[in-house]
Amino acid sequence: MKLEVEGLEFSYQQEKVLENIELKVDAGQILGIIGPNGSGKSTLLKCINGILEPDTGEIWLNGNNLAEFSRNELAQNIGYVPQKENRKFPANVFDTVLLGRKPYISWKPTEEDLTIVAEIIDMLCLESISMRDVNCLSGGQRQKVMIGRALAQQPEVMLLDEPTSELDLKHQLEVLNVVKAQVAHGVSAIMAIHDLSLAGRYCDKVVMLDNGQIFDAGGLEILTPKNIESVYDVKVSIKDHRGSKLVIPEEPIA
Repeated sequence: MKLEVEGLEFSYQQEKVLENIELKVDAGQILGIIGPNGSGKSTLLKCINGILEPDTGEIWLNGNNLAEFSRNELAQNIGYVPQKENRKFPANVFDTVLLGRKPYISWKPTEEDLTIVAEIIDMLCLESISMRDVNCLSGGQRQKVMIGRALAQQPEVMLLDEPTSELDLKHQLEVLNVVKAQVAHGVSAIMAIHDLSLAGRYCDKVVMLDNGQIFDAGGLEILTPKNIESVYDVKVSIKDHRGSKLVIPEEPIA
């Protein structure tokens, strides 16, 4: 599996938001999209998922142009976990995860659909709350449910927009460990993330955005004080810790 973005550009009205974006992610990799607020991270994920239509550029999955995919084909290949879920109408955990099977269901769920959902709920340790209203769950529980819904699509690529925002430390690690486990089974993930230390721990590759353009891209070696200070206007220290990068903010640059 290989997803490639070539020359992608996007504008809101006349304002350029993304310019000449190029990236590639292979099966079994987590690609982190980092950058300050307003740098275009969420917009990039929405362009890849077809929520927004780029001005120019192409997105390829296994050599096939995503622009030629039907909505069902796109949903069968790409799972999207938004930063915030806006749905407020009542739905329990099981039925919410089952929504991920919609691209495969012609009339009503089959036994296979129900089995897939049950296995995902078991894997995410959500059995005890499977009949609870999603709107009554904690932030960490809700985020697991949204990831479960995306996994039910059986996608080749998962797109995650700030999956750890508003989560406490325990739930941040639980959610990212779920993503890492799926990637170990051949799924790839593209993840917009603010926490640079979490990016340095979980991501295999990183794309650093600044004002809608790629400032730098590569492995974790691009997480340098010079790059971070240039893009974020913050002085940092970086320590290697058990094979990951720990980014320590020091002070804003005046």
